[in-house]
Amino acid sequence: MENVRKVLTELMSKRKLDTKFQNLMSSVYEDADVLAFCEAHKAELSSDSVARSASKLYEYVQERDKFNRHEPTLMPGYQPVLIVNNHMIEVSYKPSKQLLADEKQREFNSRVKSVNMPKMIRRAHFEDFYPDENRQSALNAALDFVQAYETDPHHFHKALYLSGSFGVGKTYLLGAIANELASQEFVSTLVHFPSFAVEMKNAIGENNLAEKLNIIKEAPILMLDDVGADAMSSWVRDEVLGVILEYRMQNELPTFFSSNFSMDQLEKEHLKINQRGESEPLKAKRLMERIKFLATEVTMVGVNRRQS
Repeated sequence: MENVRKVLTELMSKRKLDTKFQNLMSSVYEDADVLAFCEAHKAELSSDSVARSASKLYEYVQERDKFNRHEPTLMPGYQPVLIVNNHMIEVSYKPSKQLLADEKQREFNSRVKSVNMPKMIRRAHFEDFYPDENRQSALNAALDFVQAYETDPHHFHKALYLSGSFGVGKTYLLGAIANELASQEFVSTLVHFPSFAVEMKNAIGENNLAEKLNIIKEAPILMLDDVGADAMSSWVRDEVLGVILEYRMQNELPTFFSSNFSMDQLEKEHLKINQRGESEPLKAKRLMERIKFLATEVTMVGVNRRQS
């Protein structure tokens, strides 16, 4: 096709068009993007094919302008582009940068599954975890785990048992680990264990106990937050926590814990005594053996940052 601007001008003058349509197409044929596209593809186009593509060119200009003005379009989130198909001009729609970014964020978020966890875990990152002399060892242990797991995810890696008082950053650090792993496309499941225990009791009446329990126990990477925060019944201890730990130990699946109790305190003060006040040291010891197999204890101390 010869000089593009000349051809488009002749199209307007030769075709018998009503005034309204002629005015509409005049702005389309003078559009810089349309002219550039026709120039770039003039070897593939004839004046007749351009004329027959008038509606597509009009659609392109209209949808492009709406997209640029952030107005509703025919394909929300998609940007119109001109293409040549069988010597005819057509409009195609490609995902916008914002849509691709949103999809990437959704994919990232889907790799961090949370059950009754605070929203702040979505924003938790290592660079925002301010280490001091009392928290540096926990941060180092977390970074070491992430590096080792990313290097060889098929090898068993002991996770962490983060112990310490309220507000020292145990839950935040779990979230930072999960988000860092998510950036490398690994899926983690974070569970507020006291709330999950209540859900398990309710699931008995709903007849979906096994289904809910399996989702948690089979998670590729599991993080049990606030273990020991509430009184634990023998049933929750043995049929929920015990089942989860046994499965994960047998299958060597990374399992993190956070607790206000040290491992020793959890065994002797929380798991040992049932709700009837009876001492069951063997059951407590059996559970702790599984926890110690799965995780290494790291103590975190410091000020309560929830109050700062």
